[in-house]
Amino acid sequence: MRFSWLAWSVPLIPIGMGAALYFSEAQQSTFLAINSVTRFAPDWVWTWITFLGNGWGVFAISFPLLILAPRALSAGIFAGGVASIVSPILKNAFSLPRPAGVFQEYEFYRIGEAVFHKAMPSGHTLTAFAVASAYFFAVSAEKRKPFVLLFIVASAVGVSRNAMGAHWLTDVLVGAGLGIWCGLIGAQLATLLPNKQLSPRSPWPRIIAVGGIAALYVLLTQTLDHPLNMPLQYAGITLILLTLLFFLQQQTRRRI
Repeated sequence: MRFSWLAWSVPLIPIGMGAALYFSEAQQSTFLAINSVTRFAPDWVWTWITFLGNGWGVFAISFPLLILAPRALSAGIFAGGVASIVSPILKNAFSLPRPAGVFQEYEFYRIGEAVFHKAMPSGHTLTAFAVASAYFFAVSAEKRKPFVLLFIVASAVGVSRNAMGAHWLTDVLVGAGLGIWCGLIGAQLATLLPNKQLSPRSPWPRIIAVGGIAALYVLLTQTLDHPLNMPLQYAGITLILLTLLFFLQQQTRRRI
């Protein structure tokens, strides 16, 4: 499967918008406007949404795809892996201040601990769009229409980063564009996996299952993004355990 030049060109739109916003005088005003409007929602709304851009969080929620759609999950894993490399490299290269590094604490609304540096791109937004794009492009073109909802969710993750006072709109737009590219790469890599390598008894799904065990450890021992996310962590733990149970049943089932 090869994706059209149009698909590879779409990310230039949010990246261009982010660049234009950065070089204008609107970066601070747009952040304050979004941050002001979104503060009327309860804090847990934004922490729960931002959880969907946490690599471990989205992996846990997606883990049942190990049984239901292993190729799609593989695309998401590859995309998330690329995103986890791209994000810190660019954050360190740009080394731009976050809102907390520019504004006084009383000037904006913040949820969670203050982070002052390494603003661009928004890692949560990048991850959310990477996984959304990977799942979207991992299915055939005629089945993609319902998956557009994933981009709405990813966009909500971006808004949550402004709502929590963690990122500028610039960071979110650039993260979205880069995330789509990562998703395209992930989906492309997933097409290289032969069908026989996706069967439950093949090495690759078993490696993913081990990754699920690692995710269990993280979800049980760490707080992802904010303590308000603990119910989602428990839900993720439940999803992983149930999926591993079904996966083990597939391992022990006799071949016919």
